Amino acid sequence: MTVAARRVRADEWERVRDLRLDAVRDPLAPIAFLHSYEEEAAHPDGFWQDRAANAASGDAVAQFVAEVDGEWIGTVTVIRWNAGETDHHGRDVSTPRGDVVGVFLRPEHRGRGVVDALIGAAAEWARSLGDESLTLDVHAENARAQAAYRRAGFVETGTRFSASIGPELEMSRPLSDVDLTDADKVSS
Repeated sequence: MTVAARRVRADEWERVRDLRLDAVRDPLAPIAFLHSYEEEAAHPDGFWQDRAANAASGDAVAQFVAEVDGEWIGTVTVIRWNAGETDHHGRDVSTPRGDVVGVFLRPEHRGRGVVDALIGAAAEWARSLGDESLTLDVHAENARAQAAYRRAGFVETGTRFSASIGPELEMSRPLSDVDLTDADKVSS
């Protein structure tokens, strides 16, 4: 199986919507995502069209998908914050950063390095914009996600806080060590 990770296109809004709805139905969704299935399913088509268009171009946000033979098997989004902005948890941003959010892999593809392909594509994009690191927040009780992030090069920063889904910890990965040669391909 060869996995390719790439940025979404604006015309793929229905696939963006469907993958997100699958993500928020995952058994661990309550400690992984800020929004419920009911909240996400209530959005009109225009919301998803805008979301895909915004994630497909520009340098404020990018969504990447992992695919095998055209099937979307996972996703990750990077939101870039400027100093002086307020992030998605309501925290003040003191230095520019890219936050990894919305990470989801279909259950049958977990533990196969797919998250590495997605993080690799996200890291390549962020580094091309001059970012020095990626950060993410993960629920303190989501051991599966924490382990996957550690394998992908993230380490705890020591920052912990309470979010709408409970206790979170911050992890970061420097981009100076990213090997961009084949960051978007995984074979198994």
